[in-house]
Amino acid sequence: MSLKHFHLFFIALSVLTAFGFGAWSLLTRGLPASFFWMGWISLIGGVALLIYGVRFYRKSKKVIV
Repeated sequence: MSLKHFHLFFIALSVLTAFGFGAWSLLTRGLPASFFWMGWISLIGGVALLIYGVRFYRKSKKVIV
């Protein structure tokens, strides 16, 4: 596994973790209000990671063999 593939795998794993935590914290009732805000921040971070992953993949196709 090359460094490029490991990087893409790690980004995908991070996106899934961010979306998973965001969904859990928003759908679970009875948690403190801080979990609500952490859930939204996590979802926004997941979207940012997804955008970064797509841009890295497109750029690495041209630059990295």
